[in-house]
Amino acid sequence: MTEWLSLIDINILWEFSRNHCIAICAFLVPVNLLATLLTMILVTVGRPRVQVWWAAGFASLPAIAMFLHVLSWFIIGVVMAPTYILFFLGCTCLLINFWVVIDRQSMSDLLRIPYLKLRSIVVQISG
Repeated sequence: MTEWLSLIDINILWEFSRNHCIAICAFLVPVNLLATLLTMILVTVGRPRVQVWWAAGFASLPAIAMFLHVLSWFIIGVVMAPTYILFFLGCTCLLINFWVVIDRQSMSDLLRIPYLKLRSIVVQISG
């Protein structure tokens, strides 16, 4: 086990994260938003619990990656608005996904009313 630990140098990962910040953020921000939105949509339309849990688990991965990416900047002392904004985005997406897993019904109740109103508007326009 210690052989694998000696092969992993966390400083190399932090350097990679800081050197490719624009590309990492350009990927993680939309993936975070879309994956979390997908989880919320699945809850709203009443998909099975297992499917929602898989979606929440998948959506948590980029949120954790965003958190670790921002942590690499905090470690070297870069404290600017973008680091806080990205940290807040990652934490918000992660909390929403945890909320779905812990108390799916309350999120469904919260999102159901806007969903039904939007649906009635679309039916009126199309029909």
